[in-house]
Amino acid sequence: MTITSDKSSATDTNFLGMPVSGDITQGSSRTEQKPLEELSPLFQALVNDPTIVEFGWSQYTPYFNDGDTCDFSVHYLWVRTTAEADGAVDEYGDEYSSHYGLDVDYHPSLGKIESDWDSEAHKFVNKRYEGPDEDRYNRCQELDRALQSGAYDNVLLEHFGDHALITVRKDVIEVEYYSHD
Repeated sequence: MTITSDKSSATDTNFLGMPVSGDITQGSSRTEQKPLEELSPLFQALVNDPTIVEFGWSQYTPYFNDGDTCDFSVHYLWVRTTAEADGAVDEYGDEYSSHYGLDVDYHPSLGKIESDWDSEAHKFVNKRYEGPDEDRYNRCQELDRALQSGAYDNVLLEHFGDHALITVRKDVIEVEYYSHD
């Protein structure tokens, strides 16, 4: 009688020259990492944009354990343009004093993508950009997707650390400790 398993049996495997035997259960694979050089043009496009004053993101490993592993990740990109700088106020009359309310998906001056829900197809349709500069909006979205993809986690963790709020200005990158729940 032959017993099959979803585990791979390690018969030819060795670790540091020592043979490994037994059943090895394959774990989940992390996102393939990319070098910093591939992130550079997306990053530089925002640094060189004359209407973008600063941008940033938070990155951290969650503290809690709800049964899932606590993995390091990057969280949403925020962008401050000249429209939100120096005393500008949001729709509630509050001054833009922090990065809150400036995430790139529904940004007050970069714009947003609107779409309609098709209840029969169970998906969003008729996506359309609303805002002043679709190319700028797309550049910001492209950097956001790259940062949150997990493909640059190793280089971001190495350069900025864990539990960090990163703020990028034209001439400096500031890293602050980021407290999160």
